[in-house]
Amino acid sequence: MTAARKPIIARVLTLLLGRLPIGWLQLTHNRTRLIAAVGGVAFANILVFMQLGFFGALLETIRMPYRLLDADIFLTAADANTLTDGSYLPRQRLYEALARPDIESGHAWYVGKLDWDLAPGQSISLQVFGLDPATRPFRSQELNDLLPALSVPDTALLDMATRTLDKTRFANASLTTPVSLELAGRRLDLIGGFRIGGGFEADGYLIVSDQTFMRLFPARSPGAPNHILLRKTDGTLAERVATDLREVLPAEDTRVETLASAIAKDQSYQTTKRPVGVVFGFGVIIGMLVGIIIVYQVLSTDVADHLKEYATFKAMGYPRRFFLGIVFEEAVLLALLGFVPGLIIATGFYAVVSKATGLPLEMNMMRAGAVLIGTIAACALSGALATRRLNAADPADLF
Repeated sequence: MTAARKPIIARVLTLLLGRLPIGWLQLTHNRTRLIAAVGGVAFANILVFMQLGFFGALLETIRMPYRLLDADIFLTAADANTLTDGSYLPRQRLYEALARPDIESGHAWYVGKLDWDLAPGQSISLQVFGLDPATRPFRSQELNDLLPALSVPDTALLDMATRTLDKTRFANASLTTPVSLELAGRRLDLIGGFRIGGGFEADGYLIVSDQTFMRLFPARSPGAPNHILLRKTDGTLAERVATDLREVLPAEDTRVETLASAIAKDQSYQTTKRPVGVVFGFGVIIGMLVGIIIVYQVLSTDVADHLKEYATFKAMGYPRRFFLGIVFEEAVLLALLGFVPGLIIATGFYAVVSKATGLPLEMNMMRAGAVLIGTIAACALSGALATRRLNAADPADLF
């Protein structure tokens, strides 16, 4: 075959490798096997992409409520691992922290969970945040400006990105035109909204005053918030302030973290201790194993089919790296050919799942690059395993 009649891929590979692309020619010699192998690698890629997508969505949904907060230091119960578990804090810790010269302001934060019955047989879960409406705890100026109106009993702000919520019903809620709803046996007036979105623990969020919170959760006490949020004075380092607070607040009931470290510990706990995080982690490993096994089967079969040809090259004095180069060429080509359809299909699945569940699944360059590198590495490992029989073979025994 002349160079002009070679397929373009073969010509490009010839230029890149500086030799005849034997691996590519062997792969394309049996088109059925090639299609099956590419499909297998694509399937493994889709599996890994989906597990990484869910894992990334878990991390993002943990982070989202924290991102609302304009705080530097986070006080929580010593036995709390996440935003919603653990014991309650003595409110006295707030006053002890405010007595420090490097603390500018602080407020208590109450967290609870309620089911909202929308219709017979249909309900959604809401994480409810209670706080003093006289404070300005959020990064959003618009949200802070709405808080004073929450001082009116039984008023609330609703997460308009709540999963399965009929947004048209509440879209026009405002101070002048509140929209009523019933929650925990009480009638609440919605006077506005914000956006966070559903996660793995709740479908959405609701913000109320601390007084309204106590009405929704009558068993709770104003003297026992879930968390205390503190803002440091200008010119001080958050980590240094946190270290100083650890020396004065009792460690047996209070843990002091910067907001960033509180987020990191919450994410670490939920991804390594909670079942959902562990499942997603194992899903990634299983996807990689599936890809390795599929490519290994293809490459080992290919080596077995061409063992006599390889033996001829070996008898002619070709070094071991020559054979490894051919098999690795096939492995990398399979990785690239399987990655492209896997990426396209997974991106489509992300859009479908995100629309159906409200989870923040988005394809990004970092994730795509990591999966590509992992796919190439897994295929290369399969190639190395597939050459073991050839390396141990004696050319004289192969004829």
